[in-house]
Amino acid sequence: MPAGTAARPGRGGETRELILSTAERLFAEHGIAAVSNRQVSEAAGQGNHYAVGYHFGTRADLVREIVRRRGTAMEQLRTRMLDGITDAADLRAWVSCLVRPATDHLASLPAPTWYARFVAQADTEPGLRRIVVDEATATPSMTRALEGLFRLLPDMPENVRQERADMCRVLVVHMLAERERALQEETADPGDVWEATARGLIDALVGLILAPVMTVR
Repeated sequence: MPAGTAARPGRGGETRELILSTAERLFAEHGIAAVSNRQVSEAAGQGNHYAVGYHFGTRADLVREIVRRRGTAMEQLRTRMLDGITDAADLRAWVSCLVRPATDHLASLPAPTWYARFVAQADTEPGLRRIVVDEATATPSMTRALEGLFRLLPDMPENVRQERADMCRVLVVHMLAERERALQEETADPGDVWEATARGLIDALVGLILAPVMTVR
């Protein structure tokens, strides 16, 4: 902040939120590499073209903050779901904890939403993918959900567990992005799409997890 400039209460937080919302939308629409920090600042109505760097630092820091902004709500939803599991042998209950925090959160946001497509874009950027994976999936509740799930499959080799966990993540990320796109393009029923998507993904993930493991001789 320039010397002699007094900060107005709340303005910094409002500006940060505006930049995060704008960056999420632009990254979802155009891809992260195609959007400069200056474009984000201009689209957010900031006269200072360096507003993104001032408030967030690097591009990686901005991406991390967008993920954390949504991740907090999803972490809370997943924790409540985990605490409500009454049958530890119910595979669908554990799989639901991988899916419904995201679909329920997206359903709670004003339309159109952009976060699912933002995550899908970030997932394809080599320099940013690790940030997205760590922030969105390497959380206490996600770790707990995966441990509970794979506890039901004690004979599954560790490398197969990891591979199927990766498959589950990719399927959820890109299916949510497709559904979000369909909602914006008005090719999906807005009243049912997130619930239907959750059910479909849970069915598919259960089948994927339980698929036979081929033994290579």
